[in-house]
Amino acid sequence: MNWLRRIVNVFRPERLSRDIAREMDFHIAERRDDLIAAGATPDAAEREARRRLGHATTQRERTREVDVAAALDAFAADVRYAARALRRTPGYTIVAVLSLALGIGANTAIFSVVDAVMLRSLPVRDPQEIAQVFAGGSDAFTNPIWEQIRDQQNQFGEAMAFSQHGFSVSANGESRRLAGDWVSGNYFRMLGVGTVVGRPITQADDWRGCPAIAMLSYGYWQTEFGGRADVLGKSLVLDSHPFQIIGVAEPGFDGVEVGSPSRVFVPLCAEAVSRGKGSALDRRSSWWLDVMARPAAGGSLAQLNARLAALSPRVFAATVPPRLSGAMEKEFVSRQLTANPASTGISAIRQHYGRALYVLLGAVGLVLLIACVNVANLLLARAAAREHELAIRSALGAGRSRLLRQLLTESALLATLGALLGLALAWVTTAGLAALLASVGRSVTLIVHMDARILGFTGALAVLTGLLFGLAPAWRSALATPRGALSSNPRQMSGGHGRLTPAKLLVCAQVALLLPLLVGAGLMVATLRNLTTLDPGFRAGNVILMDVDAQHASTLSASQRADAYQAILDRLRTLPGVTAASASDITPIGQSSWNDVVAVDGYSPTTIEDSLANFNEVSTNYFGTLQTPFVLGRDFGPADTRGAPRRAIVNETMVRKFFRGANPIGRVLRVNDGPTIGPPTEVIGVVKDAKYGSLREAAPPTVYVSLAQDTSADTGFSFEMRTLGGVNSVRAGALAAAHQVDANFGVSFASFDDQVSRSLGAERLLARLSTIFGGLALLLAMIGLYGVMSYSVVRRRGEIGIRLALGATASGVRRLVLRDVARVVVLGLAAGVIVVLVASRALTSMLYGLAPNDPTTIAAAIVALALVAAIAGYLPARRASRGDPMLALRQD
Repeated sequence: MNWLRRIVNVFRPERLSRDIAREMDFHIAERRDDLIAAGATPDAAEREARRRLGHATTQRERTREVDVAAALDAFAADVRYAARALRRTPGYTIVAVLSLALGIGANTAIFSVVDAVMLRSLPVRDPQEIAQVFAGGSDAFTNPIWEQIRDQQNQFGEAMAFSQHGFSVSANGESRRLAGDWVSGNYFRMLGVGTVVGRPITQADDWRGCPAIAMLSYGYWQTEFGGRADVLGKSLVLDSHPFQIIGVAEPGFDGVEVGSPSRVFVPLCAEAVSRGKGSALDRRSSWWLDVMARPAAGGSLAQLNARLAALSPRVFAATVPPRLSGAMEKEFVSRQLTANPASTGISAIRQHYGRALYVLLGAVGLVLLIACVNVANLLLARAAAREHELAIRSALGAGRSRLLRQLLTESALLATLGALLGLALAWVTTAGLAALLASVGRSVTLIVHMDARILGFTGALAVLTGLLFGLAPAWRSALATPRGALSSNPRQMSGGHGRLTPAKLLVCAQVALLLPLLVGAGLMVATLRNLTTLDPGFRAGNVILMDVDAQHASTLSASQRADAYQAILDRLRTLPGVTAASASDITPIGQSSWNDVVAVDGYSPTTIEDSLANFNEVSTNYFGTLQTPFVLGRDFGPADTRGAPRRAIVNETMVRKFFRGANPIGRVLRVNDGPTIGPPTEVIGVVKDAKYGSLREAAPPTVYVSLAQDTSADTGFSFEMRTLGGVNSVRAGALAAAHQVDANFGVSFASFDDQVSRSLGAERLLARLSTIFGGLALLLAMIGLYGVMSYSVVRRRGEIGIRLALGATASGVRRLVLRDVARVVVLGLAAGVIVVLVASRALTSMLYGLAPNDPTTIAAAIVALALVAAIAGYLPARRASRGDPMLALRQD
């Protein structure tokens, strides 16, 4: 009999039994006929035929063992018995499965997001070969450096360059951003990404003066063009220029930056078409490209690094930026190209959320451990209730290994059911988790789905949890002696009330695990509170931001842009509902920054970093609009115009660092632009410190210069409007004000409050989810403690009955039970405090305004846990104190 049929027979036991019975009847009938033919009577022949066959039941079992896969058959029998046992106790089964499902589901959901952000390989050919190239430790490259690498790539393998860019697409006069990539000609060839329609960008498309062409991502093609094949040859207007569509990338590929999918791909050479005279193709000081490479066929990462190192002197010697001092030029030429593995792509959100996601993964791991402890306690209680049954099975010949296998099968079945339900919960919650990740911070688009990796993780988790909560109770039950179990009564088995039983020790462990989880949640919530309630030096409420993109206003020269911005500002100040308005190059807590080397008489920096100050270019009333108060001096005024002496306003940190705390009004500072020193700039005012790039950072030394004195304002500028209403109250009027100056201006709107709030994305994510998981773990611990104490009270009902019969009061019985609860909880809290003092240090870099061992947070967590324990313990104590002593004694 082949193995396939033996395996099939395992799953059709009734049919197999019928087949075996028919076969045995056939053999008996043949032997009986032979005996009758030899002269025996029918009755004698029947008896003799059955005697010669042997014991019928034994023969059936032997035949069955031959006809089935024995190990699989035994396992199937164990599963059927376990299923019947769980079905007989639905309450126990439901609590156990739900506890495991919540723990496994939370772990699977968090892991799926961690996998999408941190672990999943790019959907390209041989992603394990992909490496990101760095220049002197930086991942940013100029185009001249890239062209040097490109022209010499045959010496090490193959390389490609790209840069994410937000293309401006106008609709109804208001611009929106379309995420895309500038890509080198061999971008798609190196990655091994094909097309579903048309052709990819190739090296033949990437040359100076190339025509404006573009490729679409598959998703963008579906949503914006309905998946029509006639999209080829059509024009897509990007940054006010038409780009001809030549192809659509294959499904699943949206660029190599995880969390920020690209919708359109444009050759690097077309950057000159989009930006015109502002093109960065020839600028040796514009660092805007990322570079990835593959080693030569059959080569390794070490070989790639060795060849890049040999290539480095030539590359950097040929691309020295202008205006570098001798020491800085020497440092630049000595830089070295290196490559690091990049099979998972690159991602800005990894830096922003990576640590937070790993912390959450650790938190849900604790939740799962607490759930396992709960189920282990349930199994201990169940095993105690089944001691009589197990003793009888042992007395009838079942070995300890057989009992252990049966009990572990029940645990495995529970874990499997919990994993299946947890997988369903994770399926429902992962999309919401990805949406939460996007809503609490910077723009994030994650593709989170259940694939083989997630299913494998959940399966491994089910096996691990089954062993964690099932092994100890099963081992303890299998070791019980039949004689002891059959002769014992509950009163003998209950033990003293002060005894630390295995169940109580598990509760201690549960409390010890729960305390650090609650403290961590408290620290995250306190950090978010500290960051949201601090004084940033400005007031973001009721301020609307309008970003203006002027790079496609072809009628304006560089020197005319500042006048255009002033004209827009004058119109904004007259809009109904606008109480104050200003313009600035950079808005606080945004994603832009500007710093320069500053020289001040009397200040001698020891390093270049010591001489750096942050800058911003602002209009008059910028500080009034943001409500940043002046400490000394005045604001920019009508006299601070182009041609007048250059003037600046500084913050308090600038005064302390560069002016040694002395009054800076009337003092002069200069900007060191490479080897040249800029014109003198007089300080006319000092403002209160305000946050610049992040709420976490201390306010850096900051210099504010006047927009009215600028002769070549940047192509992008922001306007701040303090209003009486929301964005929609001024959107139409502000849009008209910008387009009255130049119809080609790209305009977008945002709330300043939202911008500041988005900067706290990781903190908000940690605070929300750690609170949810802490609450879930607290609920599980409460259920576990209640279950243990309820079981303990039931086991001690005889003792309690005697106490009541001898005159003990109800309050005395309650105190007796609650003292038992307190003993368990205090021991768990003591162990938990030790864990907190050691483990909380890992959160130091994530906290703000408090220490990792903050006593207030730890005390609050202890009080919360103690209250929950008191509630969980009081209910069994109250039930015990109300029992009838005579009824309890009769039952024993």
